[in-house]
Amino acid sequence: MTHINPQILAAISGAIGAYIAEEEAYQAAAAGLMAAPAGPPLNLWALAGRQTAMQLRQLMQRRSLR
Repeated sequence: MTHINPQILAAISGAIGAYIAEEEAYQAAAAGLMAAPAGPPLNLWALAGRQTAMQLRQLMQRRSLR
């Protein structure tokens, strides 16, 4: 095996270390995003009211309500 220049060996080791650190930072950021809450809790009363309003609008469009 040939002798590797110490400067080249240091550059290779630094690049590998930077790659590993970047991957660890990416995984930590991805885990942080997964743990974040999706948003405020659902308001079931508002959801039911919206559904009723949409059903009434659909009936009006079909002219079922006269």
